[in-house]
Amino acid sequence: MAPVSRRRFLAAAGLASLAGCSELLGSTSDGAAPSPSPAGAETEGETVSPGLTVPTRDERLPLPMSPNDLRDASQSGGPSKDGIPSIDDPRFVVPGAVDFLDAGDPVFGVARDGVAKAYPQKILVAHEIVNDELAGIPVSVTYCPLTGTVQGFERGETTFGVSGRLINNNLVMYDRATETWWPQILATSIPGPWNEDPPIRSLREFRLIWTTWGRWRDAHPETAVLSTDTGYAGNYARDPYGSYNPAGGYYRNANLLFPVTNDDDRYDHKTVFMGARTPDGAVAVRKRTLREEKLATGTLGDTPVIAVYDPRYDTGYVYLNPDDRPYEYDDGSVVSAEGIEHQPDALPLKRVHTFDAMWFAWAAYYPETTVYA
Repeated sequence: MAPVSRRRFLAAAGLASLAGCSELLGSTSDGAAPSPSPAGAETEGETVSPGLTVPTRDERLPLPMSPNDLRDASQSGGPSKDGIPSIDDPRFVVPGAVDFLDAGDPVFGVARDGVAKAYPQKILVAHEIVNDELAGIPVSVTYCPLTGTVQGFERGETTFGVSGRLINNNLVMYDRATETWWPQILATSIPGPWNEDPPIRSLREFRLIWTTWGRWRDAHPETAVLSTDTGYAGNYARDPYGSYNPAGGYYRNANLLFPVTNDDDRYDHKTVFMGARTPDGAVAVRKRTLREEKLATGTLGDTPVIAVYDPRYDTGYVYLNPDDRPYEYDDGSVVSAEGIEHQPDALPLKRVHTFDAMWFAWAAYYPETTVYA
């Protein structure tokens, strides 16, 4: 598939303006915020940097090369700036009004303070960015179909849009206040044609869980669901790249649309890993292995980590475990050496922001990553 296919996709998807709504829960006022950094939380950063309208972390995440070299590695994905339109006025429906999702369809879920939201993959594949609010906190939910990555960011006083550029086949966002480029996986600013000398900072992130509609609905029966009433006449029943339910097309084959800066062939390109990174380094755990073994240990930089499988959502979490505390898995719970049971997402350790990624993209951005496979 050539880059022009992404342009043809927009025409085929019919992303023209469309007014109207049906059984809506509301627009951006519903939802829940990233937790205010309790023990084990993985919302990153605590301050808004002076002079910037985008909330950023205190410490910068690692880059595989210089910011200027990353800019030079960018390629046109076909559509121009905002040619893939972000959803800037999202509307939501109750689960009973959802007639466009099967139980096995992927959704990206977030739950905080007793409120839950689900963003269907079949909608985000056409838009890649949803500028929303969670309990009054402005956020952007971002998805790159070519790398299988979904990430949430705090956006402060601005919104994010699709730049039209890709690095390692991965979405390059831009913020509409400073027009700085932000490669999605790196979550870190780099120069772009509209802002050639930005401060190099990393965004504040929050976790979105890649799961299925059936699993999310069972765990959160009151969830709000992003509506297909997006303001665009999109064909949300058609994924131009293939299918996740069942798996097929681009998501299953080994083909890449664009070259990468580091082609690591230890694993199939589209193998899904759970990736985590801090300023000290990166670690990746093959999702299938974690699903089978439930617990995995490794290192992130020089610090021991433990990865835990969560059967409720078919996902995983990575924790820093500097004292190398032993844990065992027992029928969906994680048990400490003292016999205390914990839910997989609630170990008494510092949780590191973790997300699904196709192997080729993770290895391209983090060639020095440690791997558990």
